[in-house]
Amino acid sequence: MGVDKNDIIAKLKSIVKPYVNNLESFEQLNEGTEFIKDLDINSANLVDIILDVEDEFDIRIENKEMEKMLSVGASLKIIESKLAS
Repeated sequence: MGVDKNDIIAKLKSIVKPYVNNLESFEQLNEGTEFIKDLDINSANLVDIILDVEDEFDIRIENKEMEKMLSVGASLKIIESKLAS
């Protein structure tokens, strides 16, 4: 069951939306968007986002991977690799 990259980005967008403080950047969200720098999400909320991602995609994200989930693109790669395994 392949999951489309755009579907993952759409789900990611709905997960991060409640935590975003820069809505202008949120409207332009793409793989290069960084959660903290571009969307002005605080690091404590990043943990909430990762927990929401785990629930949404029914995956387990290890601490090493969490440290890399700072952008949409990095998160996408981790989610895709988890869904593929």
